Amino acid sequence: MTPTPAPGRATAVPARGSEVLNVALVVPLQGPAGIFGPSCESCATLAAEEVNAAGGVLGRELNLVPVDGGAPPAVVAAELDALVSAGAVDAVTGWHISAVREAVAPRIRGRVPYAYTALYEGGEQRPGLFLTGETPDLQLGPSLSWFAEAAGVRRWTIIGDDYVWPRRSAQVATEHLRRIGGTVCDEMYVPLGTEDFSRVLHRVEASGCDAVLMLLIGNDAVEFNRAFGTVGLDREILRFSSLIEENVLLASGPENTRGLLTSAGYFEDLATASGLDFAAAHAHRFGPDAPVLNSLGESCYEGVRLLTELMRRAGSPEVPAMTAVAEGLAYESPRGTVEVHGRHLRQQVFLAVADGVAWDVVQQL
Repeated sequence: MTPTPAPGRATAVPARGSEVLNVALVVPLQGPAGIFGPSCESCATLAAEEVNAAGGVLGRELNLVPVDGGAPPAVVAAELDALVSAGAVDAVTGWHISAVREAVAPRIRGRVPYAYTALYEGGEQRPGLFLTGETPDLQLGPSLSWFAEAAGVRRWTIIGDDYVWPRRSAQVATEHLRRIGGTVCDEMYVPLGTEDFSRVLHRVEASGCDAVLMLLIGNDAVEFNRAFGTVGLDREILRFSSLIEENVLLASGPENTRGLLTSAGYFEDLATASGLDFAAAHAHRFGPDAPVLNSLGESCYEGVRLLTELMRRAGSPEVPAMTAVAEGLAYESPRGTVEVHGRHLRQQVFLAVADGVAWDVVQQL
C-alpha cells in the first residue's frame, strides 16, 4: 500500500482502482478558519495511515482527497458534487463550518457517507450524515450552568460571526439562560473575516455583562481576543467560547487570554491513556514541528475512524448498510469511549481555562 500523503503534499486527485477507497477530506485552507487547517490535515493523515497499516478498509486502501473547505460554501458543494457524481470519492469527512455543511449536504444527497466532524448547532438528520462533534446539549448548556453555579455568572453578552452556527447556538444559549435565571444583555453579529472590533467592544462594555459568549471563528476570535485584552476588558469580564483551541490561543498571545474558558471533548493535555497515546503517535509521526494538536484536528481523526468502524461493521461502504448498523456502535478513541446514538457521537465534554497559551482542564461537564 502506498502511504497517505503528509499534510500540504496531497493533491486533489483521487486514486484509481477498486482496491482504493477515496475519502474527501474537507478542511479549511483559507479564510478565518484556515488557522485550523494544518491540525486537521495532520490528524486525518495519522488516522488514514493507521487504518492502512491495519489492512485498510474492507481490504481497500484508504486514500484522502483534500478539498478546501475554506472556499465559499457553494464552491465547496459544487466540487464535492462533481467528485461524487464522477465516482471519484466514496465518502466525505472533515472539519468545516456549518455554512459549508448546509451547502454540501443537499448536493451529496446521501449518495455517499458524510462524517461531519465539527461541533455544531445540533438537529442534523439528513440521510447519510454521521456527526462526531459536540452539540449544545452536551457542551454549551452545561457550560453556562457551570458559570452560574460555580462563578455566579448569569449576565451575558453574545458576539458571533454572522452565519448559521453562531445564530442557532445563541438561540440555545438564550433559552438555557432563561431556564436558569440568566440574562442576555446584548447580542451582535459580525461578518466572517472581521478585524476591527472597536464598536463591538464599546457595546460589550456598555452592556453591563459578567461574561461574553464568543461564537467567533479562527482569526476572528484572535482579533477579538487581542482587542479585548488591549482595552483591558479582561480585568472584569470573563469570556467563554465553545469553539476556541490552541492555535487561537497562540495567535491571541498569552497577554490576551486572561479569563478565557472553553469546553470540548478533547484537549491535548487531558491526562487519559487514550489521549496521551494519540498525542505521542502524532508527535512521533510529524516530529517537533508538528501542527498543534487540538479538538478540531482530533475531530478529523475521529471522522476517519468513525467511517472506518461503520464500514467494517456494515461490511460495506454504502449509506443504507452503514446507517443500519450505526446505532450503539462504540469504540475507543482519543476522546475515550464514544458511542453512536441517532448518528451522533456521544462523548464526554470537559471545561478548561486558558493558562497563557495552553488549556488547564478543570472539570468534566
